Amino acid sequence: REFAGARVQERRAEQQIHRLAHYDVLTGLPNRALLVDRAAQALSLSRRTEDPLALMFLDLDHFKEINDQYGHDVGDAVLVESARRMTGEIRACDTIARLGGDEFVVLLANTLDSADALAVAEKIRHAIAQPLESAGGLLRITPSIGVAMYPADGKTLDELRRAADEAMYEAKKNGRNAVSGFRQAAG
Repeated sequence: REFAGARVQERRAEQQIHRLAHYDVLTGLPNRALLVDRAAQALSLSRRTEDPLALMFLDLDHFKEINDQYGHDVGDAVLVESARRMTGEIRACDTIARLGGDEFVVLLANTLDSADALAVAEKIRHAIAQPLESAGGLLRITPSIGVAMYPADGKTLDELRRAADEAMYEAKKNGRNAVSGFRQAAG
């Protein structure tokens, strides 16, 4: 029995280590390491099937002000709720990862085209922008989202990240609470 109990504890410890290595502690979303792994698999599949995929960069507008005005507990609650809302707008085969702070990446596998990806980004934008109840009252959080498409906007994860990041900054420049595709940003 002692051996069986030790094996159970060892297995739980292994699971905890895996969870800490691959998931964000606050939101439970995949972290950067798991995103890189899933993106490599999705890109490999897209190269073989010649299907496009989308990568989105998402940043919560004025998030620092929420932390400064209401405290980090409210900021954490906003991050958790934003993650929950985003997850409700994607398919099981897609990935949302938290890179840190208020930065998220969404990976949409088997995306039909950029219009499809932009429509999903709008759904995510709308879901996050719904008022959020907190101890400080009703908060309204909005995201800026940049979208890049494989293979049109980049053929590697780094190229797609740069394109999506540039598109996100274009969305911020255009007043925030917006979605911007890379081609729109570059054109």
